[in-house]
Amino acid sequence: MNETLEAAARAIFKDWFVDFGPTRAKLEGRAPYLAADIWPLFPDRLDDKGKPDGWITSTIGQEVEVVGGATPSTKDAAFWGGDISWATPKDLSSLSTPVLLSTERQITKAGLSQIGSGLLPVGTVLLSSRAPIGYMAIAQTPVAVNQGFIAMMCRKRLSDVFVWLWTQANMETVHQNANGSTFQEISKANFRPIEVTFATPDLLRVFDDTARPLFDRMVSNEKENRALAATRDFLLPKLMSGEVRVGDAKPFV
Repeated sequence: MNETLEAAARAIFKDWFVDFGPTRAKLEGRAPYLAADIWPLFPDRLDDKGKPDGWITSTIGQEVEVVGGATPSTKDAAFWGGDISWATPKDLSSLSTPVLLSTERQITKAGLSQIGSGLLPVGTVLLSSRAPIGYMAIAQTPVAVNQGFIAMMCRKRLSDVFVWLWTQANMETVHQNANGSTFQEISKANFRPIEVTFATPDLLRVFDDTARPLFDRMVSNEKENRALAATRDFLLPKLMSGEVRVGDAKPFV
């Protein structure tokens, strides 16, 4: 289900903001294929730069706050074993959906003080910036990150869902802006100037109203999957050992 939801969100983004499908359909005189209240929001012509008339071209560094992270010294036990989530690209590599709910390792407040970007809020878009480039997730818990990330806080005109889908759609450009002799890495300095084209505020709101429920459903599904897995892991050993009979499992659940 989550694969289908993610594919639907990507398809909408690609049609609206990559292919400019509705505007091109208007130019070609094709029939409307979106809802009657959405269709008029799209321009009926492209400007001399090939984007829908009235749309904005900016850079991702101007539209989101781009930060990195750090690793507190592993030799200092005072930094580790706390209750603050601390992510590495490995945490994203194992995700089946772009939803980060928890991390393998946790740090203390003392450990957090060693990371300049601090604790990133829910809704931060995470992109692994090296080894490899391209793992992605939207944080659903406050999290600190190590140095292997481009972390994007979406506090301006673009929502986290828009930025997540934009980054996915422009991953080839991200790779083209990477460098490195040992392994490819995209630095914050090379990431910030990448161009982003987006619509007027009313259409951005409509897009968010359309795409966010798909992402929210993905989050809900992922939480349900984890709850089911935890229940299974708790009950199965007890059932196998005979400690609990099948008929007794319901009260445990």
